[in-house]
Amino acid sequence: MATQLYPSLNPPTKTLNKTSLFPSFYLSKSIIKPKINTSSSLSIKVLSLQQQQQQPSFDSLSNSEYRDSIIHAAKSSLSNCLSETNLHLSIPALTSKIRGKVRDIYDAGNYLVLVTTDRQSAFDRVLASIPFKGQVLNETSLWWFDKTSHIVPNAVVSRPDRNVTIAKKCSVFPVEFVVRGFVTGSTDTSLWTVYNKGVRNYCGNALLDGLVKNQKLPANILTPTTKAADHDVPVTPHEIVERGLMTQDEYDETSQKALCLFKYGQRIAMEHGLILVDTKYEFGKGPDGTILLIDEVHTPDSSRYWIANSYKERFQGGVEPDNIDKEFLRLWFKDHCNPYEDKVLPDAPEELVCELAWRYIFLFETITKSKFQMPVKEEPIRDRICRNVSLALSSL
Repeated sequence: MATQLYPSLNPPTKTLNKTSLFPSFYLSKSIIKPKINTSSSLSIKVLSLQQQQQQPSFDSLSNSEYRDSIIHAAKSSLSNCLSETNLHLSIPALTSKIRGKVRDIYDAGNYLVLVTTDRQSAFDRVLASIPFKGQVLNETSLWWFDKTSHIVPNAVVSRPDRNVTIAKKCSVFPVEFVVRGFVTGSTDTSLWTVYNKGVRNYCGNALLDGLVKNQKLPANILTPTTKAADHDVPVTPHEIVERGLMTQDEYDETSQKALCLFKYGQRIAMEHGLILVDTKYEFGKGPDGTILLIDEVHTPDSSRYWIANSYKERFQGGVEPDNIDKEFLRLWFKDHCNPYEDKVLPDAPEELVCELAWRYIFLFETITKSKFQMPVKEEPIRDRICRNVSLALSSL
């Protein structure tokens, strides 16, 4: 029987060579089929013919002139990434700065100015800077904030710049609400990692025996973590309340909102030809006590996305799903170093950096159905941000 070949966005990790850099797109063969626990649902909603015709073809886009133009633009912008900002040194209204893994957060009295940079984080550290990433994250998140406001209010006040959101200052719950629909992942706290070690009760969720990597769960589950300084720590709902991180009422409300947000996100993603695999949410309390959605929503940094129409074939073939998030960069670093323990990490290859820039833009355009607007090179991005933030703060 002839072996069927099909385009692959991700390399089959079982055959990766540590000394070689995989090409962005190539042909891969199906390998050993996993033994599937039939008691667990594997169904993925089938799109109607009309919906399928409206979906962007990733195979065609991945080999298109448009993709090539994005890759070229990313390469030419590698030296101009927004890796650091210091707005507090030039805008008097900003009194202090907190440097997060990806965002620079400035105190503006009753507000916070959140600048989303091009820094790429994983394994609780910064790995690289990705051209256009900050703009993609900020604009993707703002799109989702608008779409999900009927489920839970958010802290967004204004959006003065492509990389900037001004938000209400609120009291942040020290818990990240991680919602998962599949057994997958490569980090120490990922569901597949702990499941593969034999864990069958994770964050208060009982897990069936016989699940395999990338398999769909019977139902979405919530696996919260504490917002530790160096490393997120999984925690049960009982421990959250027992430690005083949240009251029972606060946890009940936010956990219910998190599951509703994820279910809604999965539906919208599927309508656009994508699978929202897992994500994380953060919540806080506003000055009036209202629980608000904060930080980011359904971005390729906070979420995993897979291509829907290739999932079943790739899963049954034992091949990693086509993903358009940062997972393939995680896998590259895990294959070339110990990203948790090595003090110095290898530089991410230029090809991977530009590939990730393309994937993030592809996700933004696929989800929002709008064209990504490249930043104008004539104006330095830091000058643009400084001007726009100053104007926005003066009007608040």
